[in-house]
Amino acid sequence: MRKWLVITLLAVLALLQYELWLGNGGWRDLQNVEQRVAVQEAANVPMRERNARLAAEVMDLKTGLDAIEERARSDMGMVRTDEQFFWVPGVAIETELMGINAGLITQEPRQ
Repeated sequence: MRKWLVITLLAVLALLQYELWLGNGGWRDLQNVEQRVAVQEAANVPMRERNARLAAEVMDLKTGLDAIEERARSDMGMVRTDEQFFWVPGVAIETELMGINAGLITQEPRQ
């Protein structure tokens, strides 16, 4: 009788150990999930850096006028009223900027 009880208990213990190490949700699955998490964390690092840069730029645009002026100069070719715009022949500029800047230059009639 005791012999069958010990065998039964050992079989139950082996079954539980199998579920712990190799079964669904066991140690092997845990290792796979941890590996996938590590890969995803590595992929998230550049995105976090990009988000931090964008957040800093948004904050700068909301609070400071320097960033707005820089953006207007580089993207839209704007010139301040106390500045002069010089066009140098042979230097390539974007055609979009030429159209924008052409409206800022007024030609005086020749005499």
